[in-house]
Amino acid sequence: MSQQASASPLPEGITDPNYKPLPGRLGNLTVPQQHALDTLKKEVEADGKFVPERMDDATLLRFLRARKFDVPKTKLMLYNAEQWRKDYGVDDIIQNFDFKEKAEVDKYYPQFYHKMDKDGRPIYIERLGKLDFKALYACTTQDRQLKRLVYEYEKFLSERLPACSAAVGHPVETSCTILDLYNVSLSNFYRVKDYVSQASSIGQDRYPETMGKFYIINAPWAFSAVWAAIKPWLDEVTVSKIAILGSNYKDTLLQQIPIENLPKDLGGQCDCPGGCSMSDVGPWNPQGDVNGSA
Repeated sequence: MSQQASASPLPEGITDPNYKPLPGRLGNLTVPQQHALDTLKKEVEADGKFVPERMDDATLLRFLRARKFDVPKTKLMLYNAEQWRKDYGVDDIIQNFDFKEKAEVDKYYPQFYHKMDKDGRPIYIERLGKLDFKALYACTTQDRQLKRLVYEYEKFLSERLPACSAAVGHPVETSCTILDLYNVSLSNFYRVKDYVSQASSIGQDRYPETMGKFYIINAPWAFSAVWAAIKPWLDEVTVSKIAILGSNYKDTLLQQIPIENLPKDLGGQCDCPGGCSMSDVGPWNPQGDVNGSA
């Protein structure tokens, strides 16, 4: 059965001859989806709220997919996100935020981007099991952690995704996340659940459709209680992308991630100088931050 012609052409700059866009992306839109995109653009422009550098077709489609191509709901989500940017001072964060405590925070709650998966997605890793709540909030605050999250999301969109797209020859719009729960304690999790809840809503509401794959590894037997607490914050599309794995996670991860791109302490072969969690190595930063300097 041949694929139905798309109502939109493929985006420019594709060098991968095998690239087939997923449904709802440029190059694979139905007629109603293309119509929704055209309508959204016209209405946003008519409202005087169009921001060219932030509202290209691929971005508008992310918001449309998040709201199942319902134009009024998408417009509301987009305008709420724009208002949040003003209220939260996102432009100021992009230009001026300096997470000086990065190396110290890395000891107590490692959160980092590191190389690509087999589909060209940037890999994002969090080691929740290493969390030392007291030490963490002795060197930073929840507010600064959230600002760092927003800063990293913006860098993800403006630097990481374009570099990954160029490296693999086709659009890359999502991340591959690994959340490591090795040795995690429930009491530690509940102490950071406010942060995790806020971080989840920033991701879903302000940067929609950026999660591609999500692996929760080393999930302890008690994780079902934590999962019950997290699940209500997530929409069903997000939940469907999450794979919960115990300690035998390695084979599943390596189906998605080249072994040389996975840090050694997660079962891979990568051993960056100064530690993978401080290297920020990937197509966006080919040499990495040598010796782990931020």
